[in-house]
Amino acid sequence: MVGIEPGVIRNREYATRVRDFSGLRFGTITPTDLDGLIEYKDRGYVLIEVKYGETRLPDGQRLALERLCDDLQKTKPALLVIGSHHSRGDIDVAQAVVTEYRYNTQWRERESRIGPLVAGFLEYLDRLYSEEWQGRDGACS
Repeated sequence: MVGIEPGVIRNREYATRVRDFSGLRFGTITPTDLDGLIEYKDRGYVLIEVKYGETRLPDGQRLALERLCDDLQKTKPALLVIGSHHSRGDIDVAQAVVTEYRYNTQWRERESRIGPLVAGFLEYLDRLYSEEWQGRDGACS
């Protein structure tokens, strides 16, 4: 789309409206949301969830995101990043602090901001696919 900057909220009023999922309850299961998803060049996935302060992921949301990440990992590399922010206004997700992340079916801790962790993972995917490409025909074009 011409004139629309990627990653910027296009309709701020709509973005602040509450979504009511109460009609989608199945026993103890209800829908969850995800703050960010990157599908990177058909090479891998990044899932991002950010909470305010020391707020923990609810158990159901944690389990759903963990299972989603692990299922995606079966097809392509997948990274699930859980972050924390203290903003009372707009949240710069790239600057949020990583509280933990999941990769290759393991939870890990790392002191980092979300931006550098995600950028490093995407660089890893580029290297991984570059090496695989070189391995197929001996040269990279």
